[in-house]
Amino acid sequence: MIVYKSTDWWEALRHLRSSGVIRQLLKRVLWVGLYASIVTAFVIRFDTINVVVDKEFFSFLGILLSLLLAFRTNTAYDRFYEGRRLWGQLVNNCRNLAVLLHPRLAPDDHATRTYLARLLSNFPIALDGHLRKGVRFEKLEAVEPGFIEQLQTVRHVPSRLAALLQEFYEQLLREERILPTHLLTIQRHHEALLDVAGACERIKGTPIPFSYSYFIKGFITVFILVMPFNLLDSYEWLTVPITMLGAYALLGVEMIGDEIEDPFGKDSNDLPLTQISNRIRANVHEILGVELHEDVRGLADAPYSVVF
Repeated sequence: MIVYKSTDWWEALRHLRSSGVIRQLLKRVLWVGLYASIVTAFVIRFDTINVVVDKEFFSFLGILLSLLLAFRTNTAYDRFYEGRRLWGQLVNNCRNLAVLLHPRLAPDDHATRTYLARLLSNFPIALDGHLRKGVRFEKLEAVEPGFIEQLQTVRHVPSRLAALLQEFYEQLLREERILPTHLLTIQRHHEALLDVAGACERIKGTPIPFSYSYFIKGFITVFILVMPFNLLDSYEWLTVPITMLGAYALLGVEMIGDEIEDPFGKDSNDLPLTQISNRIRANVHEILGVELHEDVRGLADAPYSVVF
């Protein structure tokens, strides 16, 4: 995820080269410029094509297109923001579970504290992989012998980790280390873990309808193809840069919407799930008083733009 200061124009412009979307957009704008140059050169040289596009009608189409793009961008950003809000809830619930269980565990019971810290902090890391291209089991911490091998046989790793956490709470209740009232409080935060996972899967598995996306892309394509003919009689060779500028705006808005509608990818504008997961791990270990490996602590303190 690109991190920048919104008030610093030059720093924001410097990040243009950091975005894969911008680089791809510039390539498409160059193709549009080539097309506009060919059309302009052909019409000026031979003066045989007399395509008249009513300017008022063309402006009306532009207004319709801008409304569609605004709706498209708002819909995509709503998905992006909901994804960030869900991961914010995950951060809060993991911390709350660690805080609630911390006073119930004996200060010198290092084994139980380590078990809980590793099991709880494995959940967001597993969810990160589950929402992307698969769980990276080498990033999980083993809580007991054969733990990682057991998880590798499970289809839905976050659910399995949540089940193990529930077993841990029930064991504490049987050993009378927590009371039933404590379990009720803990349960509320524990259930939120899978609620977050399910909501993220809903965003991941429900893209913008194809017909809607196809219609907007088709509309933009036709609009850009017709644009030079609408400008030629007034601007001649200036038609080329004007068409490229218009294509930059229209294509850019659509491509940004395509990128952020799935906030769980690894593009430069997607959510930094790995970084958030590492911070949850560091927070949980700190609350429970369990030592965290130095390299993992370094990942948790790194800027969002470093770790994906």
